[in-house]
Amino acid sequence: MKPFEASKPLIFHNPNCGTSRNTLAIIKASGEQPDIVEYLKTPPTRDYLVELLTKMAIPPRELLRSKEPICKEMGLDNASVSDDQLIDAMIAHPILINRPIVVTDKSAALCRPSERVFDLLNTPVSSFTKEDGEVIHYGQP
Repeated sequence: MKPFEASKPLIFHNPNCGTSRNTLAIIKASGEQPDIVEYLKTPPTRDYLVELLTKMAIPPRELLRSKEPICKEMGLDNASVSDDQLIDAMIAHPILINRPIVVTDKSAALCRPSERVFDLLNTPVSSFTKEDGEVIHYGQP
Protein backbone atom coordinates (compact mmCIF):
# COMPACT_ATOMS: atom_id res chain seq x y z
CA MET A 1 0.00 0.00 0.00
CA LYS A 2 1.10 3.56 -0.61
CA PRO A 3 2.32 5.79 2.20
CA PHE A 4 -0.13 8.31 3.57
CA GLU A 5 1.82 11.24 2.17
CA ALA A 6 0.95 10.19 -1.36
CA SER A 7 0.89 12.99 -3.92
CA LYS A 8 -2.44 11.83 -5.34
CA PRO A 9 -5.56 10.46 -3.70
CA LEU A 10 -5.92 6.80 -2.90
CA ILE A 11 -9.41 5.29 -2.75
CA PHE A 12 -10.38 1.92 -1.32
CA HIS A 13 -13.18 1.29 -3.77
CA ASN A 14 -15.99 -1.15 -4.41
CA PRO A 15 -17.35 -0.62 -7.94
CA ASN A 16 -20.65 -2.25 -6.89
CA CYS A 17 -21.29 0.47 -4.29
CA GLY A 18 -23.05 3.68 -5.36
CA THR A 19 -21.42 5.75 -2.61
CA SER A 20 -18.01 4.49 -3.69
CA ARG A 21 -18.73 5.24 -7.36
CA ASN A 22 -19.95 8.76 -6.50
CA THR A 23 -16.88 9.42 -4.35
CA LEU A 24 -14.56 8.29 -7.13
CA ALA A 25 -16.43 10.47 -9.62
CA ILE A 26 -16.13 13.52 -7.33
CA ILE A 27 -12.38 12.96 -7.08
CA LYS A 28 -12.07 12.72 -10.87
CA ALA A 29 -14.38 15.72 -11.46
CA SER A 30 -12.04 17.68 -9.18
CA GLY A 31 -9.17 17.03 -11.59
CA GLU A 32 -7.46 14.25 -9.65
CA GLN A 33 -6.52 10.84 -11.00
CA PRO A 34 -6.55 8.66 -7.88
CA ASP A 35 -4.92 5.35 -7.25
CA ILE A 36 -7.80 2.90 -7.00
CA VAL A 37 -7.63 -0.15 -4.77
CA GLU A 38 -10.51 -2.56 -5.22
CA TYR A 39 -10.14 -3.70 -1.65
CA LEU A 40 -12.27 -6.83 -2.10
CA LYS A 41 -9.66 -8.07 -4.59
CA THR A 42 -6.64 -6.50 -2.88
CA PRO A 43 -7.40 -6.03 0.83
CA PRO A 44 -5.12 -3.96 3.03
CA THR A 45 -2.74 -5.72 5.36
CA ARG A 46 -3.59 -5.76 9.04
CA ASP A 47 -0.87 -3.20 9.78
CA TYR A 48 -2.11 -0.90 7.03
CA LEU A 49 -5.70 -1.16 8.24
CA VAL A 50 -4.56 -0.20 11.74
CA GLU A 51 -2.67 2.77 10.23
CA LEU A 52 -5.81 3.81 8.32
CA LEU A 53 -7.91 3.66 11.48
CA THR A 54 -5.35 5.80 13.29
CA LYS A 55 -5.19 8.31 10.42
CA MET A 56 -9.00 8.50 10.29
CA ALA A 57 -9.15 8.72 14.12
CA ILE A 58 -12.01 6.22 14.31
CA PRO A 59 -12.40 2.95 16.20
CA PRO A 60 -12.65 -0.31 14.26
CA ARG A 61 -16.37 -0.65 15.04
CA GLU A 62 -17.02 2.60 13.14
CA LEU A 63 -15.38 1.11 10.05
CA LEU A 64 -17.22 -2.20 10.35
CA ARG A 65 -19.87 -2.73 7.70
CA SER A 66 -22.55 -3.99 10.08
CA LYS A 67 -25.15 -4.42 7.30
CA GLU A 68 -23.30 -7.44 5.92
CA PRO A 69 -24.97 -10.74 6.94
CA ILE A 70 -21.58 -12.19 7.90
CA CYS A 71 -21.27 -9.50 10.59
CA LYS A 72 -24.23 -10.90 12.51
CA GLU A 73 -23.29 -14.51 11.69
CA MET A 74 -19.87 -13.95 13.26
CA GLY A 75 -21.36 -12.19 16.29
CA LEU A 76 -19.45 -9.01 15.52
CA ASP A 77 -22.49 -6.93 16.43
CA ASN A 78 -21.88 -7.90 20.06
CA ALA A 79 -20.37 -4.97 22.00
CA SER A 80 -18.01 -7.35 23.83
CA VAL A 81 -16.06 -8.10 20.63
CA SER A 82 -12.66 -6.41 20.96
CA ASP A 83 -11.10 -3.98 18.52
CA ASP A 84 -8.45 -6.58 17.65
CA GLN A 85 -11.13 -9.16 16.91
CA LEU A 86 -12.96 -6.68 14.67
CA ILE A 87 -9.76 -5.86 12.79
CA ASP A 88 -8.97 -9.57 12.37
CA ALA A 89 -12.49 -10.18 11.02
CA MET A 90 -12.18 -7.29 8.53
CA ILE A 91 -8.86 -8.67 7.29
CA ALA A 92 -10.28 -12.19 6.95
CA HIS A 93 -13.48 -10.89 5.31
CA PRO A 94 -12.79 -7.56 3.52
CA ILE A 95 -16.51 -7.16 2.72
CA LEU A 96 -16.78 -6.12 6.39
CA ILE A 97 -14.69 -3.00 5.71
CA ASN A 98 -16.98 -0.06 5.09
CA ARG A 99 -16.23 1.99 2.01
CA PRO A 100 -15.07 4.11 0.38
CA ILE A 101 -11.97 5.11 2.30
CA VAL A 102 -10.04 7.98 0.75
CA VAL A 103 -6.46 8.89 1.66
CA THR A 104 -4.88 12.17 0.53
CA ASP A 105 -1.96 14.27 1.66
CA LYS A 106 -4.48 16.16 3.82
CA SER A 107 -5.97 13.24 5.73
CA ALA A 108 -7.98 10.05 5.42
CA ALA A 109 -11.69 9.45 5.86
CA LEU A 110 -14.51 7.02 5.42
CA CYS A 111 -16.47 8.95 2.78
CA ARG A 112 -20.01 8.09 3.76
CA PRO A 113 -21.73 10.17 2.58
CA SER A 114 -19.64 10.71 -0.56
CA GLU A 115 -19.49 14.50 -0.08
CA ARG A 116 -17.07 13.94 2.82
CA VAL A 117 -14.39 13.62 0.13
CA PHE A 118 -14.60 17.36 -0.66
CA ASP A 119 -12.57 18.24 2.45
CA LEU A 120 -9.80 15.82 1.45
CA LEU A 121 -9.21 17.32 -2.00
CA ASN A 122 -6.94 20.24 -2.87
CA THR A 123 -9.28 21.75 -5.49
CA PRO A 124 -12.72 20.19 -5.08
CA VAL A 125 -15.46 20.93 -7.58
CA SER A 126 -18.05 23.41 -6.32
CA SER A 127 -20.97 21.12 -7.14
CA PHE A 128 -21.54 17.56 -8.26
CA THR A 129 -24.53 15.56 -9.44
CA LYS A 130 -24.69 12.09 -7.92
CA GLU A 131 -25.85 9.01 -9.84
CA ASP A 132 -29.35 9.38 -8.36
CA GLY A 133 -29.61 12.99 -9.58
CA GLU A 134 -29.00 14.64 -6.20
CA VAL A 135 -26.88 17.78 -6.58
CA ILE A 136 -24.40 18.40 -3.80
CA HIS A 137 -22.43 21.60 -3.26
CA TYR A 138 -19.08 22.07 -1.61
CA GLY A 139 -18.96 24.59 1.21
CA GLN A 140 -22.73 25.00 1.47
CA PRO A 141 -24.95 23.53 4.19
